[in-house]
Amino acid sequence: MNTIMIGLDLAKNVFQVHGIDADGAVTVQRKLRRAQVEPFFAALAPCMVGMEACGGAHHWARTLQRLGHEVRMMPAHYVKPYVKRNKTDSRDAEAICEAMGRPTMRFVSVKSEPAQAVLAMHRTRALLVRQRTMAANALRSNLAEFGIVAAQGNKGLRLLMDQLAAQSCPIPTAAQVALSLLARQWESVDAAVRELDAGLARVAREQEAARRLMEIPGVGPIGATAILAKVPDVNVFQTARDFAAWLGLTPRQSGTGGQQRSGGISKQGDRTVRQLLVMGARARLNHARGRDADPWLRDLLARRPIKVAVVALAAKMARIIWALLKTGQRYRAKQVPAAV
Repeated sequence: MNTIMIGLDLAKNVFQVHGIDADGAVTVQRKLRRAQVEPFFAALAPCMVGMEACGGAHHWARTLQRLGHEVRMMPAHYVKPYVKRNKTDSRDAEAICEAMGRPTMRFVSVKSEPAQAVLAMHRTRALLVRQRTMAANALRSNLAEFGIVAAQGNKGLRLLMDQLAAQSCPIPTAAQVALSLLARQWESVDAAVRELDAGLARVAREQEAARRLMEIPGVGPIGATAILAKVPDVNVFQTARDFAAWLGLTPRQSGTGGQQRSGGISKQGDRTVRQLLVMGARARLNHARGRDADPWLRDLLARRPIKVAVVALAAKMARIIWALLKTGQRYRAKQVPAAV
């Protein structure tokens, strides 16, 4: 069996294999249980294996690479156009095998275990932040039913929890007991978030590339570690605009008949990194307003709304990040001339 290309359709328990030879003839089509996948590929001569970038794909990619195979992972929506009608696991594996041979196909870099460990920290932190916000909103809304309100932010929330714990709390005892559970849950989740923040800060200090990225105004330990974990190889993007487009920070393009139109940002890339860059850009703009800011920022704020300026600055930050990772250089702040 002279198999040179194999399309592997991943699943939890049942995997589908579709292999072809140099002439394009099908050499193998079979289903494998999870325990059979590694022995099957261990018995094969080194070949090219394609799979969709989905849950568990990076684990199997590392496993197949250790067995001597070349792994090519592709975004699932790039493989979908090659699926013929009557979608089945066999057709999916065939589509993967066909898509991986296209000269214009884009592939996903295989993430290492340390990178996926950092991503696990980020996913856990995002879940805990949502739970913390839900607990705070529930606490505020329930206390507002009894006429107890406070200012926004953690300071106001702390004031509400102090009033709730006081002996002179005016709300009924049953409500006080129930809302005290919410307050303790908020404090527990907040402590867990702070612990993860400290862990991500330690990871950022240990990575030389993360330290260079944190020199960019608006990029902190959380953003730097997320970018390095999400983008293990920046060379997959040929230009800085390609990287910004992957993050969904470039205008959506629509053209026909020689007429090209630009819309809003596409938002089709990685949501986590895009959100972190937008938050960092907003913090940078809030700090720069009212000061001797970069002339580019000052002119941008003069002719565009604040939200448009925030996205434009986030796109510029993405381009700077690509340049630093591509060249290995350090960030050089633009010298702002003194005001006359």
